[in-house]
Amino acid sequence: MSNTRPTGTREWAASSVNVMSGCEHDCLYCYAKTTAKRYKTHEGPWNEAVVVPSLATKRFGKRKGTVMFPTTHDITPGNLEHCLPVLRRLLEAGNKVLIVSKPHPEVIGRIIAKLAEYKDQVLFRFTIGSMNDAILKFWEPGAPTFSERLDSLRFAHQQGWATSVSMEPMLDLEEDDIVACYEAVVPYVTDNVWLGKMNKVVERLKRNGIITADDPNPEVSAQAGLLMGSQSDERIKALYDRLKDCPHIRWKESVKAVVGIESPAEVGMDI
Repeated sequence: MSNTRPTGTREWAASSVNVMSGCEHDCLYCYAKTTAKRYKTHEGPWNEAVVVPSLATKRFGKRKGTVMFPTTHDITPGNLEHCLPVLRRLLEAGNKVLIVSKPHPEVIGRIIAKLAEYKDQVLFRFTIGSMNDAILKFWEPGAPTFSERLDSLRFAHQQGWATSVSMEPMLDLEEDDIVACYEAVVPYVTDNVWLGKMNKVVERLKRNGIITADDPNPEVSAQAGLLMGSQSDERIKALYDRLKDCPHIRWKESVKAVVGIESPAEVGMDI
């Protein structure tokens, strides 16, 4: 057993699978875009996603632990037909799959209809970092609205699928708004609601070309500063104290490190 504290996707799953390079949602803070820019693995604008043929046709065996799909892009109306066959092959091999998405209702409806026979092997985890559409549009310009995400969560729950929510990154500046978002989603959660800070905010904004030496982008810089201030250690500890005993609450490593919670050595402990 390793003593390494799992971070990022390793807190949720043992391995991951992707199909696309780039993502239509084009979130300002995207870690995958940061990595692609650093290693020059994606040509053209990030929001012009392309299929990676070797990933789209890959065969799968039974893997140890949960498989997260996807991690470096999202599932959208534009790429669903490439994602569905990969999901099916993963599930046919007997894998347990964590489907993570800022969900489009039509996409979730199709997944549920097409993969119904594998329902017991799937856990949905929908990213809902705020109830405020202006905030969502600012940080996640191509992603669905709050109502679309909540409708997707509610529908999956009503259809009897296992559901969870990621509030990482938390995008609201006020504690009351974060709590309100949790309260809005938790009735439709069978697993957990994960809360986490926005990681490496300024570094990723710079690497993603949002903030540059030639264009410091004052609006984004100001919002990043406000968000970092709202996620100070003092405010994170206050949020933790307020929510720690609430149902289905789980904390990402960015919060655990502040409040002194030990992480399990194994990955995907709750899946």
